[in-house]
Amino acid sequence: MFDSLSDRLTSVFRSFRGVTTLNEENVKAGLREVRLALLEADVNYKVVGSFIETVREKCLGQEVLKGVSPAQQVVSIVNEQLIELLGGATTALNLQGQTPAVIMMVGLQGSGKTTSAAKLANYLRKQKMRPYLVPADIYRPAAIDQLVVLAKQLSMPYYPSTTDMKPVDIARDAMIRAREEQATVVILDTAGRLHVDEVLMQELSDLKSTVHPQEILFVADAMTGQDAVTVAESFNEQLGITGVVLTKMDGDARGGAALSIKSVTGAPVKFVGMGEKLSEMEVFHPDRIASRILGMGDVLTLVEKAQETIQAEEAAELARKMQKASFDFEDFRTQMRRLKKLGSLDSLLKLIPGFRGISEKLAEAGGVPEKELGRAEAIINSMTTEERHNPDLLNGSRRARIARGAGVRVQDVNLFVRQFEQTRKMMKGVMGGKMPKGMGGAMKALKNRAPQGLPQFPGMNGLAGMGGMPAMPNMPDMPAEGRPLSAERADRLAQAKKKKRKERRKARRK
Repeated sequence: MFDSLSDRLTSVFRSFRGVTTLNEENVKAGLREVRLALLEADVNYKVVGSFIETVREKCLGQEVLKGVSPAQQVVSIVNEQLIELLGGATTALNLQGQTPAVIMMVGLQGSGKTTSAAKLANYLRKQKMRPYLVPADIYRPAAIDQLVVLAKQLSMPYYPSTTDMKPVDIARDAMIRAREEQATVVILDTAGRLHVDEVLMQELSDLKSTVHPQEILFVADAMTGQDAVTVAESFNEQLGITGVVLTKMDGDARGGAALSIKSVTGAPVKFVGMGEKLSEMEVFHPDRIASRILGMGDVLTLVEKAQETIQAEEAAELARKMQKASFDFEDFRTQMRRLKKLGSLDSLLKLIPGFRGISEKLAEAGGVPEKELGRAEAIINSMTTEERHNPDLLNGSRRARIARGAGVRVQDVNLFVRQFEQTRKMMKGVMGGKMPKGMGGAMKALKNRAPQGLPQFPGMNGLAGMGGMPAMPNMPDMPAEGRPLSAERADRLAQAKKKKRKERRKARRK
């Protein structure tokens, strides 16, 4: 979502390189570009004005610290203000008071309230709570059926609403049923409505008076940009919303709603929807989002994603195998399947400091080759158990048989096996302490800031459990020590190779 804004800001910061001191002239020129970048990202113009003025005052009001370049100082100041703009600290749900606690989902029709209600229930169950889903949207066709289907997918209790019931009666009776079910939190899915519809807005006020919710979450479609902020402001005036859930954050919207909504409404963003799956809802962390916008990655989110799919014992065993370069195709297939659960390769690369350039190069080449994961898995599935555990057995005839079984060419099998060996060597180097460029500082920060309970694996302080990212055709070249090539270095190497080839051709002619 923030790719365009991130690219613009990176370009602005690059313009400060070579600047020895911060003065009115160069700060004004740089912030002019920052202003344009934020306005193009659909950030509220009043919010942009306040943001730029605060950054300008801090840039000119501080002396450049010893050992810190002016460019780094500007990045630091912008990072601090972005965190503040996004809400400051992470805001948790406040479910204290009555039992069961009540969360009321409100918003426009089509914003994703029903799916978000199910996602939120799934998230709360992981937090050892007992959610109870209540479909109270009697107006939209099949709205009740949709939530019932989602509740059944999650094996979660729900109230059996019908369209001939009144929403207030549904809510009142659902509270009684929820106590009988010993639920700890009730999630009330209300009907979508326009903020100018007085009758339906009054209905929400009546629901609020009936169940006294601790949380009123406004669900906004991030793709609607500033419209979402305007509507949220109106809902806040009439209901007093306590938080915001932004859906479709995995889309290509410009991010203006996320950057504006806290400043305009005063209500913090508490959750973001990152996909269609019921597990794809994340807590909104302002500091991590700011880090992503500035191209500095987000290691903590990456580790938390890995923690959800990887057991500490399995990760420690895999780390041991990697250190000895003894992991086999069976381990490789397991890691590929886990990688799919973590998300797309493109999204994962953006979370790793120093790997943004690889993500950009992949985009230029037509995107991350997700289909190569399926092809690689098909090749491994066509091997015998013995071959998967002992790659050295793969002679010519075996590779031909594997190619037929996977429906690929023998050359594809040869390429995959060769890349597998390269990955083994690379991961052995990484696990031995040769971290990719940019990861050292991130690992140090992770060690200091990691949430309680995150596993610490040998060699990589929490990231070893992710294993090696499978090497696949069309991926950018990686040097032997595991450090990603920058675009400039790749160009230099290509030119050097070209020069050597010319020299060899001249020598042969002579």
